[in-house]
Amino acid sequence: MLSILGFSMIAVFMYLIMSKRLSALVAIMLVPIIFGVIGGFFTELGPMMQEGVEGIASTAIMILFAILYFGIMIDSGLFDPLISKILKIVKGDPLKIVVGTAILSMTVALDGDGTTTYIITVSALLPLYKRLGMNKIILATVAMLSMGVMNMTPWGGASAMAMASLNLDASELFLPMIPVMGFGLIWVLVVAFILGKGERKRLGVVEIQHDHKNSEANSELAATTVSRDYRRPKLVWFNFILTIVLMASLIIDFMSLTILFMIAFAIALLVNYPDLKDQQDRIAVHSKNALAVVSIVIAAGIFTGIMSGTKMIDAMAITLVSFIPESFGPFLPVIVAYASAPFTFFMSNNAFYFGVLPIIAQAADAYGISAAEIGRASLIGQPIHVLSPLVAAAHLLIGLVGTDFGDLQRFAVKWALGTVTVMTIAAIILGVI
Repeated sequence: MLSILGFSMIAVFMYLIMSKRLSALVAIMLVPIIFGVIGGFFTELGPMMQEGVEGIASTAIMILFAILYFGIMIDSGLFDPLISKILKIVKGDPLKIVVGTAILSMTVALDGDGTTTYIITVSALLPLYKRLGMNKIILATVAMLSMGVMNMTPWGGASAMAMASLNLDASELFLPMIPVMGFGLIWVLVVAFILGKGERKRLGVVEIQHDHKNSEANSELAATTVSRDYRRPKLVWFNFILTIVLMASLIIDFMSLTILFMIAFAIALLVNYPDLKDQQDRIAVHSKNALAVVSIVIAAGIFTGIMSGTKMIDAMAITLVSFIPESFGPFLPVIVAYASAPFTFFMSNNAFYFGVLPIIAQAADAYGISAAEIGRASLIGQPIHVLSPLVAAAHLLIGLVGTDFGDLQRFAVKWALGTVTVMTIAAIILGVI
């Protein structure tokens, strides 16, 4: 009965989200409560939910301050010199332009926000694509491929959801994935080189004199609509060093990611915006994005708390294991790595990571495969996920570039699948899955 109740709950949850009957935030809290009551657990739900929320509190705090930190870095103009440098170097060479697109989008995507990444990348480079007559779908494809890899960061969404649903911390789930992401980014550069070489062959190299004023205009346009008053060009090196130190500290793992981002954010905010009014303005600007992500992660604590506390997840796992051939068991991480691509394309990350992943992880436990390993494998399908029409930022990109969604998907899907394959192979070789 618990298994039937659990699968019914997942089905209702996914239907309500995908049909847009309820928002993910509301569904992820109310659906498990209703099914918990139906299952006869009414008096026990309070402690279950409390335990679930407490279990993911640290992850939610880390995501909040990571979003705020990278927001400050973008506002202060950390990426402006990079944009200007790329525009100066690429000039009229289609090959350099496409590779420059990859480098810029990878860097900006550090904040984990597809909207910001697409706005900056397209506004900085679209004029060059138009001037040379280059294929604008290439611009969109390369930006999406970069976002697909960088979306695996804990503050990007997918990792946060996986950590919340499996009750893992970033050191267990994300840190082992860093070298895998590195191989993914190398693949994106390879794709950019191939596509750029094709455009160079088609169009040739056009001599364009670098116009400093135009470069500055493009840089300002790419500045995510932030007023020039908030730019801090004299602090670029300070912000760069602070970010490098932060990234190195994350890898060394000598302190929790939550504390590291809290400290880094406090330093960045104080140094860049010592005036209290400016600090309040910057926090207010980024609070919308932060709230959208953090609220769903905290709400997921109710979902996971009830799933675990009622033992529904255990019953569902037993049922699922009974349908998996014994010989397939050891290969579950690889299966999950590829299956996560279509799963997250046809359904939202919320539905997959909170509805499907916990069941798979529990089933994998029967074969001695850890939840962390399944969680890492589930992230590898993100390059396909960003092509989904369910992703709001993808529609923004289509509008910015001025192309058709179907054309972009047909052009980009093979390269995105290549990213998934490269990262899966890398993960297996490195022992990450």
